[in-house]
Order: sequence, then C-alpha cells, then structure tokens
Amino acid sequence: MEILAYLDQAVTLFKEELGANLSGIYLHGSLAMGCFHPDRSDIDLLIVVHDKLPVEVSRKLAKKVIAYHDSLPNRRGVELTIVLKKYLKNFVHPTPFEFHFSDFHLDRYRNDEHYLCGGYEDRDLAAQFAVVYQRGFILYGEPIREAFLPVDRQYYLDSILGDIGDAAQQIIDSPVYYTLNLCRVLYFVREEVVSSKKEGGGWGLQHLPAKYHGLLKQCLDEYSGGVSGGGYDQALLFDYAEYMAGEIRQHQAKV
Repeated sequence: MEILAYLDQAVTLFKEELGANLSGIYLHGSLAMGCFHPDRSDIDLLIVVHDKLPVEVSRKLAKKVIAYHDSLPNRRGVELTIVLKKYLKNFVHPTPFEFHFSDFHLDRYRNDEHYLCGGYEDRDLAAQFAVVYQRGFILYGEPIREAFLPVDRQYYLDSILGDIGDAAQQIIDSPVYYTLNLCRVLYFVREEVVSSKKEGGGWGLQHLPAKYHGLLKQCLDEYSGGVSGGGYDQALLFDYAEYMAGEIRQHQAKV
C-alpha cells in the first residue's frame, strides 16, 4: 500500500509539471510483474507526452524528479523515460526519447544544473513498450491496449539481446543480473513469453541442465532479497554464459 501512495505522488507530479502535454503514465518492470523488492528494485515508469519538451521544462522537471526519487523508500528509487505519443503506434527502433532519469544519472543531475539525458534514441525502449503492452499497468491516461500497439518480435528481441551482449565478460561482476537475464532471453526465443528476470530464472530451473540449478537458485534467492553469500563459481558462470549464448543462437536460427 505504501508503494501505491508513491505512485499516486508520481501521477500528481507529472500532471502538475507537464499539464495538458501529459498523455499517459504507465508502470512496467518488476513492480508490474510481481517481483519487486525494495532493496534491489527500482520503480519503472514510462511517461507519454503529446509534444516535445522545451529545455526549461525538462530542467525544472529534473529537479522535481530528484526530490521525488529521494523520497522513495526503495533503495534504487525511480527509473523513468518520457516519450512522444506518436511512437506508441508508429513505432521506431531504436526509439527517440525526450527525457530519462535513473539512479545511474543521479549524480550528474545533482551536480550539473544543465545536465539532461534526452534527445536521442534508446533500443531498450522496445522492451519497455512490450512489457507495458503485455504486463504493464495504467496509472494515468488511455487504456494500454488503446494507446499502444504490440511491438514486433524482432525489435523486442533486439532490445533484450542488448542486455546480454556482454554477458561472457560481465557475468563475473554481475552474476545475478546476467544469469537471470540470459534465462529471460532464452525463455522468449523458445516460447515467445515476455517475462521478468525472476520468471526467467524459474523457467530455467524447469528447462536447463541440472548442473546449473544451484547457480539459478542462488541467483533467484539473492534477487528476491536473500543475503548474498558470494562464492559464485567463476568457471561455472563462464560455462553457463557460453551455454546460454549457444542455445539462444541455435533457437534464433530456427525462427
């Protein structure tokens, strides 16, 4: 219930700052898919506007979003992107966006009053649009199935493949992220299911070789809020990343 109150605050903030330009606010990500954890998850919002944002509006908005982010009870706060309404039904990949905020950009927003993230394209938005369409929730504006069209499979797949392109190099440093994301991608290429990382890991326990089950259980436990015991087997992580990359390539070739 506490999170719902903070979502209401987000709606109020964007209605006040964007006024008649605001078209819709949609929730996606872990909170929409039932695997949100306050110590590890952010609140993912897709904001839709009718017209481009003037720079002065974006700068004022950035200050308000920082204050909102700081008020949130979850450690990673909010991640949000503002896009033009025209792209919801006339999709472009990678998708242009007007404004973006996340904890990754927080320090730059705090320390540089002229800093703005926006005005270029992001291939991640294809996955965000797809999750909104398949699994998201409306907070303000038109119903999802009226506002959006389905994202073509090729664009969604390109978007989620972007999340694992460097898995073999990065899985040692971020074992939970890459282990579960690789499951999510393979789940999609095999069964066309748009899933969360947690759902992907659960699917992996049912469909991947038994030698990876301990790794999957360890990652799922940590992802769900369990205390990290560390001690990930680096050789097993490399082996897993190579195996999953091969499986994903093999099933892509069959499509």
